[in-house]
Amino acid sequence: MKGKGRVNFVAVNEQGYRIGASHHNARLPDDVIDKIRDMHEDNEIGYRKLSKIFNIPLSTIKKICKYERRAQTIDRWKKIIDDKED
Repeated sequence: MKGKGRVNFVAVNEQGYRIGASHHNARLPDDVIDKIRDMHEDNEIGYRKLSKIFNIPLSTIKKICKYERRAQTIDRWKKIIDDKED
C-alpha cells in the first residue's frame, strides 16, 4: 500500500544538483560551516585552532575557510518525497 511519503526540501544549485547539507556526502551541517567561517573571518582564529575546536582535519578547515569547499549558493529548493516505508 503506497501512501503519501514524507516531504523534504533540498537545496540545489543552478544545474539542479544538491548542495550544502542537502548533499548526500555532506558530513557537516550548514550552521557549523558558517560558524567556522565566522570565527576565522571575524575573530581571526587560525586554521589549527579551528581544527582542534571542531575536531575536523586541518586540510578541511583550510578548504572551508578559503571557500574551496561548500562555496556554492542556493539557486532554489527542490521538493523530494520519500516513499520509503519504515
